[in-house]
Amino acid sequence: MVGRYVKAQLLVLLCGGIVGPIFLGVYFTIGRGMFADSMRWMFWTGLLITAVDVLVAIALASYGARSAAKTQMLEANGVLALAQVTAIGETGTRINDQPLVTIGLHVEGPGLRPFDVKDKVIASVTRLPLITGRKLVVLVDPATNEYQIDWNRSALVGGMMPAEFTLAEDGDRTYDLSGQAGPLMEIMQILKSNGVPMNGTIDIRSNPVVRQQVMNVVRRAAAQRVPPAAHMATPPVDPAAPYVPPAPPPPSTAQRLQELETLRAMGTISESEYTTKR
Repeated sequence: MVGRYVKAQLLVLLCGGIVGPIFLGVYFTIGRGMFADSMRWMFWTGLLITAVDVLVAIALASYGARSAAKTQMLEANGVLALAQVTAIGETGTRINDQPLVTIGLHVEGPGLRPFDVKDKVIASVTRLPLITGRKLVVLVDPATNEYQIDWNRSALVGGMMPAEFTLAEDGDRTYDLSGQAGPLMEIMQILKSNGVPMNGTIDIRSNPVVRQQVMNVVRRAAAQRVPPAAHMATPPVDPAAPYVPPAPPPPSTAQRLQELETLRAMGTISESEYTTKR
């Protein structure tokens, strides 16, 4: 707690709270004696600002401690669930030049009764694609439905982070499951139930039970992605014919709506323009 308070106090000072200690330092250095009356305001102002700095730092440290305790509790006892973003709205507020948005969530997970909630989140550059992608991973307390958005796992499910699995049993073949919500949720639930942390590259070679479970999911997901016509022979190509690159497919309706939601959340287009284009 002391370390957390020190970090919070340094943050408050860097954000302008250092004015109070400066006033006090100036007063006690040159503001006494013949200048005592004329500089007394500097003492009281510096004292007030410093007191506010300390209170704000204590509040930040306390909030951080509660948030860390909640995360630890949910990581140990919570249920890993997938939340569908059902609504995105503006609040007109920006924090550190990043928009604060409201989102509606429909949460479903193993052993949970589906429920709907509303939340406010900062739509940072890294979070905005996940929000408009409409899929977020949450940790839920099954007893109270208290939840917390897991942005790291959400980035994995949303395809913002690569999800590649290399299996030595298959000749060191690498399977790419990036953005496949179903298999990745199943794998993350296996890892969580066995206490395997999600921190970058995961090596489960020392845990044969977990490894076998993950391998089964990876192979099943890879088999389901093979297109039915993959076995058909490719038609012959005339070597004398000029090469014409295929035209890129037009964006789907879901992609266009996602881009539109992103533009509105970032404030690039107005609400009326959003309504007209939608």
